[in-house]
Amino acid sequence: MQADGKAVDGGLLPDANGKDPNPGGQTEGSKWQKPRLTRKSLMKCCLVKWIIASTTQQGEDDSCDGDLELSMVRYQPEGLDQLQAQTQFTRKELQSLYRGFKNECPSGLVDEETFKTIYSQFFPQGDATTYAHFLFNAFDMDRNGSIRFEDFVIGLSVLLRGSVTEKLRWAFNLYDINKDGYVTKEEMMAIMTSIYDMMGRYTLPSVRDDSPYEHVERFFQKMDRNRDGVVTIDEFIETCQKDENIMASMQLFENVI
Repeated sequence: MQADGKAVDGGLLPDANGKDPNPGGQTEGSKWQKPRLTRKSLMKCCLVKWIIASTTQQGEDDSCDGDLELSMVRYQPEGLDQLQAQTQFTRKELQSLYRGFKNECPSGLVDEETFKTIYSQFFPQGDATTYAHFLFNAFDMDRNGSIRFEDFVIGLSVLLRGSVTEKLRWAFNLYDINKDGYVTKEEMMAIMTSIYDMMGRYTLPSVRDDSPYEHVERFFQKMDRNRDGVVTIDEFIETCQKDENIMASMQLFENVI
């Protein structure tokens, strides 16, 4: 992240085969303009860009031994071997992610205010506070008010490298705000409204005030198959996998993570 708060375009990590997922990508000129949030402009994961930008700032001189780095902070994550087994990241990728994570969060933990700051920098044209709150709670699996590096990187692995079903399960967990195993229309409305608020007035196409409501009504009509007023995880996954329009919306949702 640059000192003036503008996001540095660090791009995505290579995939598991070492290939660049955005080959030939170009960054915009030095003059910053109000973002127009088309689907193309949302194709990079904000959290990975934050991490990579932090790693780049720190420089290559710190890239010696990963195990040594893991012992230099007050909170030590699990061993790299175990994390590698739990995720789709290589050992080198985990070391790179951890350097950036540690650079921004020396304690080894991310609190909610830091998380909100990250998103406010990537979406200055809107209000990212509420969406960041919901997303933070999805990463904070043990509900202790902070995100460990393990929680962070395991979640990123699902979002970037997981199967369709794994990604949908993660999305369901986000929508299930009170974590009772069901998604209500009110919960889905809260998430959708927070995304629209974050994207702001400069979204293309332009957003109408009733867009979140219409979005939720359309989704819920398709997902709530037994008409009991709630959506279960089975209903959510089955509907998303069968409906191309909903899957397209889910993929766009991934791009604001």
